[in-house]
Amino acid sequence: MSHLKENLAQLEEAVAAACRVAGRRREEVELMAVTKTFPAETVMEAAALGLTLFGENRVQEFALKAAALGSLRASTKCHLIGHLQSNKAARAAELFDGVDSLDSLRLAERLNEAAGKCGKRLPVLLEVKLSTEAAKTGLDARSSEAAQLLECLPGFSSLEVRGLMTVAPFGVGDEETRACFRALRELRERWAAAHPRLNFNVLSMGMSGDFELAIAEGATRIRVGSALFGVRPAARP
Repeated sequence: MSHLKENLAQLEEAVAAACRVAGRRREEVELMAVTKTFPAETVMEAAALGLTLFGENRVQEFALKAAALGSLRASTKCHLIGHLQSNKAARAAELFDGVDSLDSLRLAERLNEAAGKCGKRLPVLLEVKLSTEAAKTGLDARSSEAAQLLECLPGFSSLEVRGLMTVAPFGVGDEETRACFRALRELRERWAAAHPRLNFNVLSMGMSGDFELAIAEGATRIRVGSALFGVRPAARP
């Protein structure tokens, strides 16, 4: 059994156990394999084991992988989960099957325009910042920027809002981590009621070290990298 195959089997057992504890069905939680900094060969191996949804952090990095993946792109989906600068929106809309880190009105405008030119309707998640860490990106849910974005999104015909994403604060206890995930779920409920024209079905939260807590708080998508692939190679500058 390959290292990845063994890791995937262990991960599936852990996800299934977390779902049982939470009283949820395993089918309610989608697994995104985070392949940032790993080569195209890793994506190919993961796809051969049945994984179909992948997360990448950088436009330039995935552009190289996409060329190497060739026909495999037709049977897999790859979403951008890292911060996206608006000047790279056109390339991102062309390359990715979804952008899970939408965090400003300006970026939404750029993505909508670019996706329209590509003749596609681009799935997006709104990234919400729920920690005080300076390195974290995302919308402040209480800001005027968030309010304006939510009002404008129904008019963007080339974007398809599917839900919310967040990253829990680093190095905190389980209770604070759970509180972060719970806050995103509660925010989803409020925004869904206030903006019925938008779809908030997806809650993307939880990574290798905290996905059990995220599942307990209602995650519908978890983003797992190191628990599947091991130590991450250093990113190229």
